[in-house]
Amino acid sequence: MGGEWRYEIAQNAYMKIVLHALKHKSSAVNAVLLGRVSPTNNVVEITDSVPLFHSHLGLLPQLEISLILIEEHYAAKGVNIVGYFHANERFDDYELSGVAKNVGDHIYRYFPQAAILLLDNKKLEALPKGKDRSPVMQLYTRDSSKNWKLAGGEGSSQLTIKEPSANAVLLDHISTEKWQDVVDFDDHLDDISKDWLNPELFK
Repeated sequence: MGGEWRYEIAQNAYMKIVLHALKHKSSAVNAVLLGRVSPTNNVVEITDSVPLFHSHLGLLPQLEISLILIEEHYAAKGVNIVGYFHANERFDDYELSGVAKNVGDHIYRYFPQAAILLLDNKKLEALPKGKDRSPVMQLYTRDSSKNWKLAGGEGSSQLTIKEPSANAVLLDHISTEKWQDVVDFDDHLDDISKDWLNPELFK
């Protein structure tokens, strides 16, 4: 393997999944992470994200359909599913749910450097009060015994945002209630005119 893997998430991919979680504060939500392995070093570059569901997260048919559609769309761009994002229903819940582990395991079979990112509500809540530039999420990777483990001490050095000012931009979007514009697969399945790619979100 040669050293541990690091994960770098692009600003728009990062903001999209946090805003999706804020749109459905009282529900668990999830998303998939897309990207590629950097050819020069042990870095997984997370270039985009697709918000999945905010209800019935564990329903397999919808999940399988969404993953197939996402894989087909992004494969043409040379980008693959590299990880999974999960926000728990309860504010103070920092456990990886069975759903999160199952989807993570599924992605791991195709992409062994797969990561699970879990929303850290305390860090998110503290954002307006400080100048923290680190992501408001925890990084989980699979260890040699195939269990999902919180990376590093805090996991903070292994997961970074590509653009240092991302949290400041995120706070601007939160203040304008930008989360209302986020479309996920649940929304798309209810009304297929709604685009799960969210092409206009940060225009």
